[in-house]
Amino acid sequence: MRDDTEDPNYLMANERMNLMNMAKLSIKGLIESALNLGRTLDSDYAPLQQFFVVMEHCLKHGLKAKKTFLGQNKSFWGPLELVEKLVPEAAEITASVKDLPGLKTPVGRGRAWLRLALMQKKLSEYMKALINKKELLSEFYEPNALMMEEEGAIIAGLLVGLNVIDANFCMKGEDLDSQVGVIDFSMYLKDGNSSKGSEGDGQITAILDQKNYVEELNRHLNATVNNLQAKVDALEKSNTKLTEELAVANNRIITLQEEMERVKEESSYILESNRKGPKQDRTAEGQALSEARKHLKEETQLRLDVEKELEMQISMRQEMELAMKMLEKDVCEKQDALVSLRQQLDDLRALKHELAFKLQSSDLGVKQKSELNSRLEEKTNQMAATIKQLEQRLRQAERSRQSAELDNRLFKQDFGDKINSLQLEVEELTRQRNQLELELKQEKERRLQNDRSIPGKGSQKPESKMDGKHKMQEENVKLKKSLEESHRLQPHPVDEQDQLLLSEKPQVCQLCQEDGSLTKNVCKNCRGTFCDACSTNKLPLPSSIKPERVCSPCHKHLIKQYSTSPS
Repeated sequence: MRDDTEDPNYLMANERMNLMNMAKLSIKGLIESALNLGRTLDSDYAPLQQFFVVMEHCLKHGLKAKKTFLGQNKSFWGPLELVEKLVPEAAEITASVKDLPGLKTPVGRGRAWLRLALMQKKLSEYMKALINKKELLSEFYEPNALMMEEEGAIIAGLLVGLNVIDANFCMKGEDLDSQVGVIDFSMYLKDGNSSKGSEGDGQITAILDQKNYVEELNRHLNATVNNLQAKVDALEKSNTKLTEELAVANNRIITLQEEMERVKEESSYILESNRKGPKQDRTAEGQALSEARKHLKEETQLRLDVEKELEMQISMRQEMELAMKMLEKDVCEKQDALVSLRQQLDDLRALKHELAFKLQSSDLGVKQKSELNSRLEEKTNQMAATIKQLEQRLRQAERSRQSAELDNRLFKQDFGDKINSLQLEVEELTRQRNQLELELKQEKERRLQNDRSIPGKGSQKPESKMDGKHKMQEENVKLKKSLEESHRLQPHPVDEQDQLLLSEKPQVCQLCQEDGSLTKNVCKNCRGTFCDACSTNKLPLPSSIKPERVCSPCHKHLIKQYSTSPS
């Protein structure tokens, strides 16, 4: 079964697509670069030169070959000449092209016509008018040529954008006949780093289209080179044949010249013999002489014919040598074009490998990022579950706090008045105790003075001391009971003025009633003053996170309260 890639229609369609893509790239690049340049373009501007090369390839695609003496000739000047019949305004540039003295070939005239049409800013109009007349174009183009298909109309529509460009060409000193029309793909190749999203995909597609076009053009050039090589071989054979014929003609000429010399010698000999011989023999000799002259005339005529044929052969040989030189020049140009195209193809392959490597690295990066994303999602789910648990604990703590506040309010409502009355009683008892302590002190001083003044009453001193001690112990027991009751009823908040309370209250422990230079501490719960022995315990209070120093009664009460609390 025949491969589709070897089908001529498939190859022509592929070439049309590649040429259309190249025309898009060329026109887009020319417009962008011209707008950025911001001045009138001339013939030395590289993007403009590439645009004309691409247009020349588009117009040459599918041309019918015309047979000439030197072989088949393909020129796009014939279709362009038809434009003046379709659009009268094109007659001016056609006449200008024909009047240019430096143009000798149809290819040069076609190139000049394209430049003048671009200067008029009517190249798109002329191309549309030409494409719409398919019946006229069928004389010059194959049915599946670019100018006969839809791609030609698309390119003609793209040419409208070139009307914003100002161009100025001086074609009198420019050699348009011998220019080599090779597309420089390096102007349209772009790095993959600028490739992002859909734009990067479009660039890769364009590069692949360029690669396909280069391969098709390379195949076409190879076929052209093979045809030229066959023509060169045929010309060499004909040249060899002509050389042999020329050698035969030269040998014949030499032979004729020798015969002519011989005839001259014979005629001179006959003349001399006639002068010396008798008169009756002159008639026969005259007849022989006339026959010799007739023979000489025929030989002279034959020599002239041979010389004319030789000159014609020499002119044909010169034409063949000129044709050979032109073919050699064309072959050299094609070989240079092939070298440049192979170099561009190598660049395309290197760029393709680089893009493949970058694509592979980007795939690896995407895979790593997806794995990292999955791990982050797992951590996010774990954190969400933890946050949910913390929210539940927070709601439970909030409910506990609300219940504690409610209990505290109820406690204050129930025991607020009683606590206030107990505080008043404690203050009254404290004042009485202070007064009793003062009286006790005064009594001690008075007794000491009496003991000093009356030595005989020393035996009564222990009894009086014992009585005073019993009274003090009874008062202390009462104070302890009242303090314990107040401790049970109200836990006081933390006050930051402990040193001020220590300075205001008497430096006597409220439990053991010891005074002196011992260190006194303030209970953080009941705000009472106690010695180190009676305030060794520490407990966390509602008003403080850290454990605070409390007295022994408060310690017992708080331990009991904490043990019975539901929370």
